[in-house]
Formats: sequence, C-alpha cells, structure tokens
Amino acid sequence: MPFLVERRLRAVGRRLGALRQELAIADEQLAHFADISDDSRIRSLVSETPLADQEHRDAERTTAAMARHRSELAEQIARLEREQDDLLDRLH
Repeated sequence: MPFLVERRLRAVGRRLGALRQELAIADEQLAHFADISDDSRIRSLVSETPLADQEHRDAERTTAAMARHRSELAEQIARLEREQDDLLDRLH
C-alpha cells in the first residue's frame, strides 16, 4: 500500500509542477491581454468608431477567457495540493 501511495504522490507532484508552470505562463498572458484591452479601450474612447469599439469588445472577451483559464488552473492546483496532503497523511 505505501508503494502505491508513494507512486501517486510522485504523479501528483509532477502534475503540480506542470500546472504551476502553466499558471505562471497564464499570469504573463493575462497581464499582456489586460494591457491590450486597456489600450483598445482608450483607442475606442478616442476614435469613437464602430471598428475600434469592436476591437475593444474582442480584447475584453480574450482577457476574460484568459482570466477564466487562469482561475481553472488555480483551482486544479488547489485540488491537487489537497490530494497531496491527503496522500502524505496516509503515508504517516
């Protein structure tokens, strides 16, 4: 039984590492898309054209989608951390 728990712990640890890297990338991308969204909002306000307004809405949607993706990654990490804690408790 301890062997299976240890094997599962290693797998969870690898997955956590991968998700944390993915979260760091998502954070960078979210910051980038938020900057683009802010820029497009200003352009939309200044130009007051339908095209600029559409570009701003598109940028907002992209930013919102990335924020959702980042949130999902954070939730997956939290779940795996709880699983890791449970597995560690089972080992001791």
